[in-house]
Amino acid sequence: MSKNPEHFLNSGERFLPGNQSQIRLSLLALLLNRNVLIEDVPGMGKTTLVKFFAKATGLQFRRIQFTSDLLPSDILGVSIFQKESEQFVFKPGPIFGELILADELNRGSPKTQSALLQAMEEKIVTVDGVTYDLPKRFCLFATQNPRGQFGTYPLPESQLDRFLFKISMGHLTKQQEHDLLASGPRLSQLEMLETLLSREELQHWQKAITKVTASTMLLNYITDLLHSTRNQEDYFGLSPRAGLDLLDAARGWAWLNGREYIVPDDVQHVFPFVAGHRMFSHHSLSVSQEQSRAQEILKRIPFVKE
Repeated sequence: MSKNPEHFLNSGERFLPGNQSQIRLSLLALLLNRNVLIEDVPGMGKTTLVKFFAKATGLQFRRIQFTSDLLPSDILGVSIFQKESEQFVFKPGPIFGELILADELNRGSPKTQSALLQAMEEKIVTVDGVTYDLPKRFCLFATQNPRGQFGTYPLPESQLDRFLFKISMGHLTKQQEHDLLASGPRLSQLEMLETLLSREELQHWQKAITKVTASTMLLNYITDLLHSTRNQEDYFGLSPRAGLDLLDAARGWAWLNGREYIVPDDVQHVFPFVAGHRMFSHHSLSVSQEQSRAQEILKRIPFVKE
């Protein structure tokens, strides 16, 4: 078992070389019980990243493969009438898990995509007027192909705003690519991977993040960043939920770096991943373009010491 986050992160980076930032952000989302959207072309390792976390943590893993004919009931579950008891019995769907992989989310129809909205925000689902609680630890990792590929539907803004981070896998360096070719596919090696992180450690680390403090000057800085995105002509500004997510993500990044307080660097590091996909445009942007736009905001808004 991991005794500290660095041990876990190093293990992940050895298993998935070239994805250091993606592994760190994914761990934070898991600890914060939030959702992650991974956008990239097929074959980049999106599914492998999520399966690594499922295997390394031992959490209850569920995979939902989104297709155009998938129905909301295929995700949430359905009430079935039993003749013996003359009652309807609810059969839970695959959303009732701790770590959910919504694979190729944007290949599902808008109606099916929207079936996840309540679960992503409130950690509950409502079926036939009855509300059911999801597990206390619930984290949804969704993958999607870039917009414009055949058979995809754009995600609604309300759903994008429910993702703590949006990341891409990116390409490997020549040496990393060589090592991958020499060692073989990572998915085939998952069976040999041992559990690295217990539930107790997850809970302990989650509590530790909540104790990370933010000064008044730091809160003012985050407020300035949020307000600088609003009243723009070419995109919509960040929501209050995005501000709360930014603060939590900065707390987590500070904790990963061994500090019990947030510094501006923590906010600046996570801001592109928290904000890029939430500044909704009328035209489609790639992940890198979204994050570059967020970086421009960071350059314009300085951290001011009082």
